[in-house]
Amino acid sequence: MDNTLELEADARRERQRILGLSAPAAMIITVIVFLPTLWLFGLSFVEGEVASLAHYQRMIDSPAYFKIFRQTFEISIVVTVLALVLGYPLAYLMSQLPRRAANLCLVLVFIPFWTSLLVRTYAWLVLLQRKGLINAWLLDLGIVDAPIRLVHNYTGTVIGMLHIMLPFMILPTYNALKNIDRTYLLAAANLGATPVRAFWTIFFPLSLPGVIAGSLLVFILCLGFYVTPALLGGGKVTMVSMQIFQNAALYFDWGAASALGVVLLAVTVVLFVVIGRALPIERLMGGR
Repeated sequence: MDNTLELEADARRERQRILGLSAPAAMIITVIVFLPTLWLFGLSFVEGEVASLAHYQRMIDSPAYFKIFRQTFEISIVVTVLALVLGYPLAYLMSQLPRRAANLCLVLVFIPFWTSLLVRTYAWLVLLQRKGLINAWLLDLGIVDAPIRLVHNYTGTVIGMLHIMLPFMILPTYNALKNIDRTYLLAAANLGATPVRAFWTIFFPLSLPGVIAGSLLVFILCLGFYVTPALLGGGKVTMVSMQIFQNAALYFDWGAASALGVVLLAVTVVLFVVIGRALPIERLMGGR
């Protein structure tokens, strides 16, 4: 009995130490993240100097806002799907390589993170313009007779965002793939399954936590993109983040900008809650 009480007292003291050590970090997060979020949330319900739902009502009634949200979600979904189509095979290849070769591939995947997002966007602007390298190659190869429009439109926006988002898809997918026990595939082969059938019935379902984590991460990041669609879209592509900037910086309508931000935050939270109920968070990170 005395030993049990002593163990409980030790556990209580340990929890108090952990709470004391984490308190400064919790206070910093509260000041930097939660308080500004609460301030913006309250600001979204203010029109002039009175409480109002006018900003949210405007989003519901205005066709322009509907078009902006539709375009934002459409581009985010397209980029997520393309990132999965391109990123999964590379992550699978990396998971099958020897450790040294896989580490080299990881370094190559990390290289874009070491380059400014603005620099990468301007690089695509140079490559995709009418007199850029890609159009020059297409003309030299005889694939096209005249330069095609690859920038300042939907296509250029998707290409630029896809390049930036690929590492965010590859890394969680690779983490999930490398943790899959290969003895499952050997067992399937011993039972007569072909490599293709073993992949689709065993390997791919086991990789779904990484796929879902990468897809969720890419989709949420795409919702808040600003620099790439602003430069590569050329004013013909408007996403929610760009409208937030216009409301705040150009029209000085902080209430409307805050309402848009609150809606984006709500969408993100709903996605996490729905997917978190279907699949535990630790599995999304590639755990077992």
